[in-house]
This record gives sequence, structure tokens and C-alpha cells, in this order.
Amino acid sequence: MLPMIALTLAIGAEPIEFAKEEAEQSIEINAAELKAHVYRLASSEFLGRRGPGAARASRHIAEHFEKLKLKPLFGNSYFQEIPWLSKNGEKPMDRGYMGRNVGVVIPGSDPVLKDEWVVLSAHFDHLGMNGSRLYPGADDNASGTAMVMEVAEYFALSAARPKRTLVLIAFDLEEVGLIGSTYFISHPPFEVKKLRAFMTADMLGRSMANVMNEYVFVLGSENSAELRQLVDTRKPADGVKVGRIGADIIGTRSDYGPFRDRRVPFLFFCTGMHADYHTAGDTPDKIDYVRLEKTSRWICDLTSELANTDKPPTWAKDGLPPDLDEVRSIHTLLSRIMSNPKAWPMTEKQRELVVKTTDRLKGYLDKGKITLSERTALLWTARLLMAGMFN
Repeated sequence: MLPMIALTLAIGAEPIEFAKEEAEQSIEINAAELKAHVYRLASSEFLGRRGPGAARASRHIAEHFEKLKLKPLFGNSYFQEIPWLSKNGEKPMDRGYMGRNVGVVIPGSDPVLKDEWVVLSAHFDHLGMNGSRLYPGADDNASGTAMVMEVAEYFALSAARPKRTLVLIAFDLEEVGLIGSTYFISHPPFEVKKLRAFMTADMLGRSMANVMNEYVFVLGSENSAELRQLVDTRKPADGVKVGRIGADIIGTRSDYGPFRDRRVPFLFFCTGMHADYHTAGDTPDKIDYVRLEKTSRWICDLTSELANTDKPPTWAKDGLPPDLDEVRSIHTLLSRIMSNPKAWPMTEKQRELVVKTTDRLKGYLDKGKITLSERTALLWTARLLMAGMFN
């Protein structure tokens, strides 16, 4: 996930121990295969997936797609190379490329709807190495990349093709300003006006503030009535709860940004920030693979629904009215933080703000509604809490 201030770390030159974990091919999305993907991507083989390590990881993802016999997204290539630009940003420099996206396309089967397309994505890059210290990025974002690889496998081995064209892509350079996704939407393989929905996942394997173990948060449905209905009616497996939150609560923190700015209906999936975020402690042994399996299956179901529904999602020009689901999600989070002071330490001022905000949220829940002005006030309070607690 993109930090508020992008980090730049040098690539080390330490000896590499190549990971041996390999995921078996199966139409079933399961914890064992997801675990194999995460352990491999988070291993020292890929140098924290920055620089040479990111190039190596992109080849690994492309090889996975090729074994599945999936069609390359960019003509005859799985890669979309992102060039270095001149100082004015207008023309590529003759010095190779700074990164590359990796993608496949599953052509639609419907004679009419095949010209429309749906995207499922995750970024595969991370922070690299600092000297000999590896930043594994198991949750951020090997977990999301593993989900995309498994969903790609599901569709590759499925007998039925989706009605709409489905694009599955792993973005590079998310951690340095969403460069990969920005370049992609600026140089799309198909017409942007026919892009019906965009989905991306970033950090699917841990727990928000170490207190929301059963939750996956979904952002973006506040801009589309059809997406809100989809998220509310298509539930994940038992043991996983969905927390809907507006994307404006956290700002632009991942690859949905360039698509939201073009008013493409989008969903962003994340299980939340934790103490190991952007540290060397983000290791694969800390991932909840059972929940990652359930969440990945749910995202696969939503992808299939969006690729096959007769009525695609539309962008609500003025957004949807605020509702209590967002209030419940934030109230649950803050209440649990208050009840578990060791899980997420706070200063006295932070605690006072959390207490006041929790009481205010309870008031909205008690009266059964929240007005637009009340939601605006909540927005600024939530941003203040995010800036102090999760950066």
C-alpha cells in the first residue's frame, strides 16, 4: 500500500536463497496454494520486489500465467513496460524501462458484451532492501498478488468464459506514486469508456490494528448503487465480515486512485493497517491463510458477477447518501482499539479523540441515521485519527 510519504530504499547485493514453494494448479482457490504464492513472493529471491527483484517477480507472475495458457494482455506480451520519462514528462528516455505491469486477458463470450471489460488487480512491488535488510512485503502486497494469481487460475481452468472481457493484472511501482496503474489507464489495452468496473486488493492477510481479525474492508461502493448492492447481497463465507468504508476516509492509498479520478466504478479490498506495515516484520508466517482463502473466493465471486451481469455498475455523479454501515465499521474498530490498549498503543490525546468519536458514532447508531453534514465532520475526524495512528 502506498504510504503518505513514499519511501526509497537501496537495493542490496546479499546472497539470495531461492524459495522452493510452488503452488499446484487447481480450479479451487485454497489456503495451501495462496500460502505457496505468498511465501515465494515474499522470499529473498525477489529482493523485496523492487528494482531487479521486481523484474524477477514480474517474470515469475508471467510464467504462472503462461502455464495456465492465458492470453497475454499486451499483444504478444504479458508485460507492459513503463518507460523512464524526460524531465518534462513528455517523452520516454532511451534508458530501458523503470518497471512493468504483468497482465492477461480472458476474452468475453457474449457477442455484444465482449467489447466491455472488467479489471481485477493487485500491485506486486514493495520496498526492496535496505543494505542487507529485506522488506518481505508478505501482506503488502504478496497477499493481494496471490489472490489475483489464484483467481486467474480459477478462470483459466473453468469451462465457462465470462460474458464480458476480463483483465487480470499485477501492477508495478505502486509504492512510488501509483506509477504502474497510472501508466496502465493512460495507455489502456482497450477503450476506457467501455471499462465497466475496476477492482484492486492491497493487504488481504492481516488485521486492522490487530483487532479486526474477521473483517475485510471494502471501499468504493459509495460511488455506485450497483456496487453497493453487490457488496451487500453477495456475502463472503462464514467467518469473514465486510466493513464498507468510503475511500475518502483514507484518501488515495492504492491503485484505485487513477481509476476513481476517471469515474470508473471501483472496489478496493483491504484487511487494514497493522504494526508491521512497511517494516521488515511483514513476513509470510503472520498471514491468516484461511481468511485469505475465504476473501479470495469472495473477490472471485464478485469478479464473476461483474463480468456476467446484464446491468453493469454506473458511477453516481454526486455519490450515494451516507448510511450506517460505514458508521458501524468505524465504531467497531474504535471500540475494539479502546478495549485492547496493548494491541495499538495511543497517546493520551489520541485516546481522548477516540473516546469522543466512539461516543458520537454510537449516537448516530442509536438514532438510526447520519446526515451528510455529520458524515463530513466524521470524515475529518477519521482522517485525523488515520494520520496519527497509522502512519
